[in-house]
Amino acid sequence: MMRQSGPGPGAARRLLAVALLACGLASPNLVSAAESAPVISQRVSATLLSGRDSVAPGERFHVALVQKLAPHWHTYWLNPGDSGEPTQIHWTLPAGAKAGEIAWPAPRAIRVDPLVNFGFEGQVLLPVEITVPAEAKPGETFSLKAEATWLVCEKICIPEEGTFQLDLPVAAAGVTEVAAQQRIDAALAALPKPAGFRGRLAADGDKLALALPGLPAGAADLRFFPLSDTLIEHAADQPAKAGDAPSLTLTRSSAFKLEQPEISGVLTFQQDGAARALTLVADADPALVSKAADDAGSAAFRPAVVRIPVPAEGADLTLVAALAFAFAGGLILNLMPCVLPVLFIKALGFAQTAHRSRAETREQGLIFLCGVLLTFLVLAGAVIALGSLGSSVGWGFQLQSPPLVIALAVVMVLIGLSLIGAFEIGGSVVGVGDGLASRGGRFGAFMTGVLAVIVATPCTAPFMGAAMGYAVTQPPAIALSVFMALAVGFALPVVALSFAPGLLRLLPKPGRWMLVLKQAFAFPMFATAIWLIWVASVQTGPQGVLAALVAVLAAGFIVWLVGVTRGSLSRRAFGTVLAVLVALGAGWFTVENAVPGANTEARAGDVQAWSPERVAALQAQGKPVFVNFTAAWCITCLANERVALSRQEVKDTFAKLGITYLKADWTNRDARIAQALAEQGRAGVPLYLFYPARKDGQAEILPQLLTPDMVIAAAERAAGRNAKTAANRP
Repeated sequence: MMRQSGPGPGAARRLLAVALLACGLASPNLVSAAESAPVISQRVSATLLSGRDSVAPGERFHVALVQKLAPHWHTYWLNPGDSGEPTQIHWTLPAGAKAGEIAWPAPRAIRVDPLVNFGFEGQVLLPVEITVPAEAKPGETFSLKAEATWLVCEKICIPEEGTFQLDLPVAAAGVTEVAAQQRIDAALAALPKPAGFRGRLAADGDKLALALPGLPAGAADLRFFPLSDTLIEHAADQPAKAGDAPSLTLTRSSAFKLEQPEISGVLTFQQDGAARALTLVADADPALVSKAADDAGSAAFRPAVVRIPVPAEGADLTLVAALAFAFAGGLILNLMPCVLPVLFIKALGFAQTAHRSRAETREQGLIFLCGVLLTFLVLAGAVIALGSLGSSVGWGFQLQSPPLVIALAVVMVLIGLSLIGAFEIGGSVVGVGDGLASRGGRFGAFMTGVLAVIVATPCTAPFMGAAMGYAVTQPPAIALSVFMALAVGFALPVVALSFAPGLLRLLPKPGRWMLVLKQAFAFPMFATAIWLIWVASVQTGPQGVLAALVAVLAAGFIVWLVGVTRGSLSRRAFGTVLAVLVALGAGWFTVENAVPGANTEARAGDVQAWSPERVAALQAQGKPVFVNFTAAWCITCLANERVALSRQEVKDTFAKLGITYLKADWTNRDARIAQALAEQGRAGVPLYLFYPARKDGQAEILPQLLTPDMVIAAAERAAGRNAKTAANRP
């Protein structure tokens, strides 16, 4: 490529890169030293572009964040309109260097019925001016590191981020990269120009009139994009009046708020077939400002930072109430389908020992309790530690990690294989009763407690959500006490069974039935493994399924290898080393391939993706809203969807009452969903909210176990006085 000055460090590096590329030893990215490595998703390809190959001390130059968007996807302007968030860039620069603000291009109105967003489609360059410190020395490296975040939307919105780095040499004279600088110059030239006149904003009945006294002749297709998000209804038309007094008629926002005597924004229009944009400042009628001042205490809809006021179910609990709720939730957790198979296995062991030694049965019950308490203690410590580091975590947070989901699936497969007789854990089967006993013991009782807690984490029982929401907001000592109350409630049925001779005598004597039942329980374990692999597929896509199957294969091979290398010390050593190598290889493959991806399932059928901005916008339009906070790994959530939310009578009611169904999918980690859960006093899913059909109306929180009648009744309450009329509509 051509440059504006003679050979320098940048030219030498470019020449070397071209030579390497010709030899097939370098990638094409190396040819453009003025452009960072790209960050690529299915929706956006982003790079950081520099107008310089090398920089001089004290000079100013421009870089630009370049976003190439897939068809129909868009990112957002400084005021995103009815929903969304603008792109943000956080810089890490050498000492003394400075980065300016983003120079925003003129936006366009992007309709996503019934909303209108302000943003960009196709390709957009966001220029930023960089100042090199005067103290920089030739021969040094000027490193720019940018951490950018953006929201990319089509019918769903996906937050993305990327880290970009450019290392530019410092020279006595800067070297311009002509092609890159031309792209940046074109972006700068297309930025909105100062209007050269001031507009005037006044009331026009229930609307606003924006006078444009200096508008160029022949301007057409006018649209005003205000910087304030509380000035106008973004989706409303803006009729233009031509002639000697050109003006725009704007629809006043339902959350109108004007605190300054002037407004600013960008005016776009067509002139002689060319698109133009002007930065406009308009003086506001004092009556508008004073009216807004009178209403200053009212809440305003700010799409990018909206916080919806809903009562926090766990926020007002006392410690005594939280402990009681946690204990009750732990008891009910035993009834969840993810827990029952493991507890039945323990009860099966009690059936064998009950007719032999009550002391041994009581001992195993207490050891089971120790396993439960210790595992809950570890989970509580992880939640508290991560919370202190600023992470938003809650009950079941570990299942948001695809490698841990796959590891749990492998454990389920191994347990199932052991139950069905493929191999034995802890001894061989001499007889039906003796074999089951040899598989038990103290270690077996302890590990059963551990496993019961692990498989319970996808479930949230009634009372438990409020207790966990209270716990994660409290100091560590109080949080631990709530977790321990949950653990005691969870372990109590098994411990009580071990100490209840009357109940144990009701169990039949050991016999062949125990072998049959033992083998039968293998299939719930296999079913759980299949479900967990499906969860991994939702989190990661096909690569996650491949990683899970490889992990299962490796686990089976390791178990077989340990069995066939028994005998001499050398055979055991060989088997152990090979097993460790296989485990490490499979672990590496799983971690590399089980990478969380963007979840687009939230828009299946009539269900839309949740965002707090979407809720606020729908309420502002007078529409009731139902929000389902869920996750693929949450069995309680899946059960509620089958039993209640997917029932035809519920769907018909939603359609008749005009209720919008939003889904907040927490299968993968999502800080916004975690924050929303915390605002409701919850630490995990499920959570069901019904927002009434009025702006800023508080949400009704539904119980964690749903029935169709319960959902229909709540829907009618949310729809308000229109419910009866709508329900009778043909």
